[in-house]
Amino acid sequence: MTSTAGPRTVRAPRGSELSALGWQQEAALRMLQNNLDPEVAEHPDKLVVYGGTGKAARDWASFDAMVRTLRTLRGDETMLVQSGRPVGVMTTHEWAPRVLIANSNLVGDWANWEEFRRLEQLGLTMYGQMTAGSWIYIGTQGILQGTYETFAAVAAKLASQNKHSGGSLAGTITLTAGLGGMGGAQPLAVTMNDGVAIVVECDPSRIARRIEHGYLDVRAENTAEALRLAVEARDARRPLSIGLLGNAAEVLPRLLAEGAPIDIVTDQTSAHDPLSYLPAGVDFADMAAYAAEKPADFTRRARESMAAHVEAMVGFQDAGAEVFDYGNSIRGEAQLAGYARAFDFPGFVPAYIRPLFCEGKGPFRWAALSGDPADIAATDRALLDLFPENESLARWLKLAGERVHYQGLPARICWLGYGERAAAGERFNDMVASGELAAPLVLGRDHLDCGSVASPYRETEAMRDGSDAIADWPLLNAMLNVASGASWVSLHHGGGVGMGRSLHAGQVTVADGTPLAGEKLLRVLTNDPGTGVIRHVDAGYPEAEAVAADRGVRIPMREGEQHA
Repeated sequence: MTSTAGPRTVRAPRGSELSALGWQQEAALRMLQNNLDPEVAEHPDKLVVYGGTGKAARDWASFDAMVRTLRTLRGDETMLVQSGRPVGVMTTHEWAPRVLIANSNLVGDWANWEEFRRLEQLGLTMYGQMTAGSWIYIGTQGILQGTYETFAAVAAKLASQNKHSGGSLAGTITLTAGLGGMGGAQPLAVTMNDGVAIVVECDPSRIARRIEHGYLDVRAENTAEALRLAVEARDARRPLSIGLLGNAAEVLPRLLAEGAPIDIVTDQTSAHDPLSYLPAGVDFADMAAYAAEKPADFTRRARESMAAHVEAMVGFQDAGAEVFDYGNSIRGEAQLAGYARAFDFPGFVPAYIRPLFCEGKGPFRWAALSGDPADIAATDRALLDLFPENESLARWLKLAGERVHYQGLPARICWLGYGERAAAGERFNDMVASGELAAPLVLGRDHLDCGSVASPYRETEAMRDGSDAIADWPLLNAMLNVASGASWVSLHHGGGVGMGRSLHAGQVTVADGTPLAGEKLLRVLTNDPGTGVIRHVDAGYPEAEAVAADRGVRIPMREGEQHA
């Protein structure tokens, strides 16, 4: 079956009027559409949401079929989606997810970019990234708090080493690259931590978009201007983010050679997919045609350029800068190109974030199906009331309320842990029931979470027990969320690190104000982060063991020890 209509502008409905048979189905429909809103998606005409290739649907015919099916789906039926294409509707029950999604999963020996692209060319699969193909992307805000938390941890580390005072990034310059759907959060995360950021980007439209949305402050025309602006702001201890048009593989080595005063270096280019990384010496305008016509040659040159990029990052580290990988596999690609020191700097999770994962903390997010920003403001106030002692949460919500530009449906993200997410879900559902909110909310998270991913180059890098590549955990997480009553559940391969490098699961649950939704939310929002606690207990982290003991998380192997 072919679509009768190709690319078109897609925008989720707002308000309390249903176009489906229930709010569980309506929520999935609106979030699918919201992922392709021009305010949200990078290339909505191509169904690409973010990450260069992360799609919400395989093709327009599949999108139309999913929309049509969601509008007619009963409350005891489940739609099955295979890599962006709806393949069946089965009778289940009211506790079952309304949608089950699997994206870009390939058998181990075939899990590489070459085989994936061959199958994609045949129309048999698509790349779902993390929240693109699971319909819970909320724009650049979706990664913003995680990036903010990471830079806050960097600031704390620098303060502990007496490199900078005050526990913020004031008086520092961060050098990074990439202003796409994920990387676009970097400049705002740095300035929220009072620092200065220079962000290299090869696509001028991305620089303009981030300035328009308030994530980036200014554009510099060349490296000299970028450094002048950065040093002036640093010396005044004034937050500033600067977009610099250029190729990171060329700019970073040049800045290193010039002795640029850089304190922190990371990267968020689309390095996970070599065809999305601009090789040195290639004009951006020629990139798409070159990648399509000569993918093998493009890949070779991209990897060589990534090696030069990473070599410069290592050079900054040797010169005393704090350097870390932000999870886009650039170290792995540089290693493939032959650079021997590619892994001389750590990934951000083992360096800064793992203690939060041990507590079951991670990127909890929700969106207002009403389309009314007042609903998000009300949920912000509810969280401050629920967790009055959480000073970092209060600071984050204040900053987000002042500085976050909504893309598509109004949404919020914050890092909440085991027990906290369930309390928030219960309060939100009560707010829908009482009419305090104009319409239901969808509650989900990034796939980059405490217990839902196996990713040796990112979330599970350098696990204490060496279990980096054990992929049972995301499978258990997905099955548990199905059993707990999530509204839709997804299981993806590749994500932000590329084919062959990760498996990860996601869940979304709808707060529609009903008692049934309340029961589902309690189970899902307890069990989902609970897998993060047990995953880290199993790996031998004392912090996770303490959380499990304090909050009554049952660990069978520990119970055996107690009764021995």
